Amino acid sequence: MKQLFLTISITLFTLFAAGNVQAQHEFRNASGNQIGKVQTDGTVRDASGKQLGKFESSGTVRDAAGKQLGKIESNGTVRNAAGNQLGKIESNGTVRNAAGNQLGKVQNDGTVRNAAGNQLGKAKGNNKQIIAASYFFFFFNK
Repeated sequence: MKQLFLTISITLFTLFAAGNVQAQHEFRNASGNQIGKVQTDGTVRDASGKQLGKFESSGTVRDAAGKQLGKIESNGTVRNAAGNQLGKIESNGTVRNAAGNQLGKVQNDGTVRNAAGNQLGKAKGNNKQIIAASYFFFFFNK
């Protein structure tokens, strides 16, 4: 499960590096309660405002302590801090592990579902990769 979180979240920082994050993204759980947000500068915060991590413009994802968690390539390939491939986040919102198995998906309306189709949450924002990465890495990595 931790690989899934890393796989999705690392996509975000590639988007930041490419300048594709222009608006704040807000995240809710399946019950509709706000669980966090990603600010336009890449800072990820929980619902109380506590910093959980950051997507840097260089393509690096860091936790709140500044430790590098991984990196994402421009094609959506997600790698951990050691450079090992963990998976991929496709432009249509599909999240796959390194073996190519689907782990989840972000639908057009922002609904986030796991591989079984169960709703995990819903996001307000315009970028499926940011939504996927944030949910699976920061908000469900507990």
